[in-house]
Amino acid sequence: MKRMCIGDKYQIQCYKHDGEVHRAWDEAVFLKETKDYMVFGNNKTKVTEASGNTWRTKEPAILYFFKHDWFNIIAQLKKDGIYYYCNIASPYIIEDGTIKYIDYDLDLRIFPSGEYKVLDKMEYQYHKEKMKYSEDLDEVIQLSLKDLIHRFEKKDFVFQPKKNEWYYKVYCSCVSEEDKKV
Repeated sequence: MKRMCIGDKYQIQCYKHDGEVHRAWDEAVFLKETKDYMVFGNNKTKVTEASGNTWRTKEPAILYFFKHDWFNIIAQLKKDGIYYYCNIASPYIIEDGTIKYIDYDLDLRIFPSGEYKVLDKMEYQYHKEKMKYSEDLDEVIQLSLKDLIHRFEKKDFVFQPKKNEWYYKVYCSCVSEEDKKV
């Protein structure tokens, strides 16, 4: 694999457990890599659903993809504060310029007020039965959700507004003026 450079552009593909593509994002701009995670940014990027419907994200976002943890985190920089959308998902791989992972339905939504809510519990139960998730997989998913909540409660670096604002500045230095418009 070629060495990644700040500003390189990737696509994102999200799959379901059965291998079907669930959703794809046209762009994620590479910002940083550590031994545990990678950071990307995007703004008003086109999203294509499995149905073929498309839409655009509404605000700049900083995306954290973890190499060993079963979740990814999207910091959405909205006018009234930073919202976090956290997906319980497999660790990612990068293949042919595309970040790929499997989505396991459960999501954690965190609001600027500090309140949070676990989303899509019914969808998780449905897919768990339909796609026959193993007990081991179910345990990994449940533990990952608990770990994610714990990291938020202890204000892990991902959930620090100043860190996400800094990454947004890095993102802005990599893209055209048109891409920066909020």
